[in-house]
Amino acid sequence: MFGYLIFALVLLFLLATILISQGKRSFEKSYLNDVEKSLGRALSQKPEILTEEDLYHLPSPVQKYLRLAGALGKPKVHNFKVRFEGEMRSKGQDWFPFTSEQHNFLDAPERFFFMKAKVKGLSAVGYHAYSNGQASMTVKLLSLIPVVNISGPDMLKAETVTVFNDMCLLAPATLIDERIQWEPIDDLSAKAVFTANNISISATLFFNEKGELINFISDDRYDINQKQWVRFSTPVTEYEDHNGYHLISYGEAVWHYPEGAFVYGKFRVKNIDYNR
Repeated sequence: MFGYLIFALVLLFLLATILISQGKRSFEKSYLNDVEKSLGRALSQKPEILTEEDLYHLPSPVQKYLRLAGALGKPKVHNFKVRFEGEMRSKGQDWFPFTSEQHNFLDAPERFFFMKAKVKGLSAVGYHAYSNGQASMTVKLLSLIPVVNISGPDMLKAETVTVFNDMCLLAPATLIDERIQWEPIDDLSAKAVFTANNISISATLFFNEKGELINFISDDRYDINQKQWVRFSTPVTEYEDHNGYHLISYGEAVWHYPEGAFVYGKFRVKNIDYNR
């Protein structure tokens, strides 16, 4: 009897493992398909070199940042792929580890972010998609059970902030984009208004004396867990060289609640590729 019970439990475990594996592949495939469609457009984009003339309209600290990043004399950036590892948490919850991969495309613009995580010992996957004037976030526990499924106008505006944040931190060469309106502040900061899909968001960028971007602050991002608009920032504390560029290697994501700042994300950049 016990032999049959053990055999049945083993079969159940194997079946669950197969279902989870298939669910994960199916969910990730939607991300890969979206990326593949957008990569097809990249074939028609002609390479152009970023020159000093492209920087003239930028505030002085932004110009200094692009020079320090090593963007001058290299091809203008049309798309990029980034891999992260780090930790995330919600308010009142413990940290959980994650790895992620994302693709950003500047012509549309588009952002596809796929994350794999372990939450309280259970595997979870998440997919953020920003494309065609829509934004959504889906998270599935064990790759099968939806626990988050969000879209709509608030999500679209919040993800527009995320797209611009990616441009600032991960692809400085894109800051010459004509959809950005710059307002100089001083030698170490500048304000920007980024418009996409008829939505405008603003952010203030802060730099150190060397020219590195050390913080990005915006009031246009929505906290889905608290269901409210909250000041959002991404302080950067470490830089390193990535394939000939001087870029962020470690940064954090912070919500600024009335009761104080709350770090909800720790991101370490593993790799950045431009113009795939």
